[in-house]
Amino acid sequence: MALGKDYAAQQCSIARALEVVGERWTLLVVRDAFYGVRRYNDFLGHLGIPRAVLASRLQALTEAGVLAKVRYQESPPRDEYVLTDSGKALWPTVRSLGLWGREHIEGTLPMRLFFHADCGTELGVYGQCPACGNTGVPLEDVEMRPGTGLDPDPEDPVSRALLSPRRLLQPLDADRV
Repeated sequence: MALGKDYAAQQCSIARALEVVGERWTLLVVRDAFYGVRRYNDFLGHLGIPRAVLASRLQALTEAGVLAKVRYQESPPRDEYVLTDSGKALWPTVRSLGLWGREHIEGTLPMRLFFHADCGTELGVYGQCPACGNTGVPLEDVEMRPGTGLDPDPEDPVSRALLSPRRLLQPLDADRV
């Protein structure tokens, strides 16, 4: 039996979630939004994604309520994309997928490490702080640091900006790097 183009006939919450975030580029767009990427050109340059695909993914994520489009400049009009509460709720999924890749895909070195910014302790598998006992470190208190698997001299400005420790959701200004 051929695989359909959607999961509408399936009565499964995983299938319904895949309708929103299951496309190849979508979770990478969401990942970058956690890293502070907000502007179209920054997503474009960092992901190496075709323009039409990026526009489609941003529109779909906005329509699904994962991202919100926010005007940051009036003349000419320019918007940026920020995670909504619904989008922020994807953090455990994005983090778990990265941990799974590091553990189960041969040759994968840690690209990014996540720490509790308040005490400097690396987060546990479930996003908890082993030192403080905080079982649910808020996203705003998570600091991302480069791991040993990152290219120390990347070409694109977003990747260069992400070489410095930074808190999740902090807006990234790749032009200032």
